[in-house]
Amino acid sequence: MSEPLPVLQKKICMLGAYAVGKTSLVSRFVRSIFSDKYQTTVGVKIDKKTVRLGDQELSLILWDLVGEDDFIQVRISYLRGAAGYLLVADGMRRATLDKAIELQQRAETEIGRMPFILLINKLDMIDDWEIKEADLEALTATGWHVVATSAKTGVGVEDAFYSLARETLAG
Repeated sequence: MSEPLPVLQKKICMLGAYAVGKTSLVSRFVRSIFSDKYQTTVGVKIDKKTVRLGDQELSLILWDLVGEDDFIQVRISYLRGAAGYLLVADGMRRATLDKAIELQQRAETEIGRMPFILLINKLDMIDDWEIKEADLEALTATGWHVVATSAKTGVGVEDAFYSLARETLAG
């Protein structure tokens, strides 16, 4: 019988504008809960969840960063040591997609390339979305991995976190 593989730790950061659902997505993934109460993140909130990918156990250290409407150098430092990140935009606010694109460009400039997935949150309210399918197709055509999620219903959430975990192992 072979020795079990050691548990790997992977730091994953949540990036996006204010009130896009970063904290709600982490809560849904880690604790399978959703709250309608808006929770402002001050600085960084850290959660942890262990997942299994094949024979490999991964301890995901999830850094939920304060909403990034103004990109400050200190916040970029939170990305150091990360294995990847989830960019989050609110499907009902087109400006949050523009902010996510800007954050990705700045992160890549400052930290370099690393795995990331763009989450378009609030799929449960898709009828009210300002972000259009064409916007997402354009990003997908450039190589971006885009996933529609709902922190409220849980749709797409686990798949997104597991997909990023797999990408961190491959990279």
